Amino acid sequence: MKYIRVTGGEPEGMGNMNMIKLQQITELAHHLAIPFIETGDRVVDATAGNGKDTLFLAEKVGSSGLVYAFDIQQEALKKTEDLLKKAGLSERVKYFNDGHEKMIDYIDGPVNAVIYNLGYLPGGDHRVTTTRQKTEISFKQALTLLAPGGVIIVVLYPGHPEGREEKEMMMPLCRSLDPEHFSTIHLHLLNKVGTPPELIAVQKISSGPNNVAEKGIMHLYVE
Repeated sequence: MKYIRVTGGEPEGMGNMNMIKLQQITELAHHLAIPFIETGDRVVDATAGNGKDTLFLAEKVGSSGLVYAFDIQQEALKKTEDLLKKAGLSERVKYFNDGHEKMIDYIDGPVNAVIYNLGYLPGGDHRVTTTRQKTEISFKQALTLLAPGGVIIVVLYPGHPEGREEKEMMMPLCRSLDPEHFSTIHLHLLNKVGTPPELIAVQKISSGPNNVAEKGIMHLYVE
């Protein structure tokens, strides 16, 4: 079992927290995911995009792990594959030129983490974006595939119409999750102008008699 201890100084197990910029929500998503991923794990990048999340996951699962990377745009998937090849990590990844709402067709067992970076491809066609309906289908599949102790991290962009609809879908859905089986948090920037990205994280907790998962539980102590 992993622990993070927050005292007056640096949290154990998270590296140098002073280097994290809270306004960089995707960077924060990576730091949040770190305690939940171990060497040999199977994980999912539901929206490969430019490949940064895929690369992060491939580094964390090690040579014995596996990353499932999905994107409906061939351009995005090629960028991701090129990035992973350059890093020498492409053999740790299975690439799927398909929508994340079909992940359950390709994944035949539990996964330890799923990351979504919703919206459109940076620098790409803004008309090609994730949608409320497909994200809901995919998220429910991810909840089913997730192993006890595993985490789903979703970065939302409510500043554009589809992103706003995705948030309107995700918030009540996450609130409705059974607290005996899931824990969920919502992070958003309070003092940034405009409509900044937001983050939702969901952990599947053990439903056993002790209600304690074998890995990935965060224990926060404030002294």
